[in-house]
Amino acid sequence: MHPLVTTNWLAARLGTPNLAVFDTTKYLPNEPKDGKTEFALAHIPGARFFDIDDIADPDTALPHMVPTAGRFAAKMAELGISNDTTMIFYDQKGLASAARGWWMMGLFGHDKAAILDGGLPKWRAESRQTEAGAPTQAAKTEFRPDLRATRLRGIGDILANVTTQSELVLDARAAGRFTGATPEPRAGMRSGHMPGAANLPYTDLLAADQTLLPQAALRACFTAAGVDGTRPLITSCGSGVTACILTLGLTLAGLPQNAVYDGSWTEWSNHPDTPMKTN
Repeated sequence: MHPLVTTNWLAARLGTPNLAVFDTTKYLPNEPKDGKTEFALAHIPGARFFDIDDIADPDTALPHMVPTAGRFAAKMAELGISNDTTMIFYDQKGLASAARGWWMMGLFGHDKAAILDGGLPKWRAESRQTEAGAPTQAAKTEFRPDLRATRLRGIGDILANVTTQSELVLDARAAGRFTGATPEPRAGMRSGHMPGAANLPYTDLLAADQTLLPQAALRACFTAAGVDGTRPLITSCGSGVTACILTLGLTLAGLPQNAVYDGSWTEWSNHPDTPMKTN
């Protein structure tokens, strides 16, 4: 399935059997909003909420880390998702956290997933219908995961890579956070970046209406960041969410499949033995 669908595509298919629409919004700690609260106020008709903080590893203090295959399967079953379900993800900001939902499905072997290009802002700008309140509870199903472990990296992998530089770490955070010039949104975290990492703010991949840039423009963004399609890539960000937008962009640009560093800067900056650079 193509990773993106348009608002026209989705509007024509709402209510189709085996099609599930999910709001995947996650606001940053310094943003005074809550995704679930905003979902209850207005969402695409028939949508449900995909809570990345719940569909996560409960045994770590790090935010929304990838869960075990067993927990993921159980959470999908609770949401009424089977291996035959086509899933469409969107978020309330346009494109900030929807890619995390899409990426997680691919990580666990489910390729019937896509992102609504432009998200809820584009949907509303086109005067399309929304609804309020709690979503309809879906009937429980069965989901069989197939973990693609090569798409995931942990802190040990990144520590080793600082020495070998065999993979390019591409950081999706804003330039000021990458250089250390501006503070992190999570209190108490050090600023800067991993040695050898390159910076490509995820916002550089988006047009003014929060849709993805055309393929040629995406390729140009990655080329400017030092991506030539020959060196393996790891995407990173603050907590493993917007890194998935870079992964989406790489896919749309026709570049090789990359891995995501799940713990990202939240894990790296809080670890006492991790080197970091500024400027």
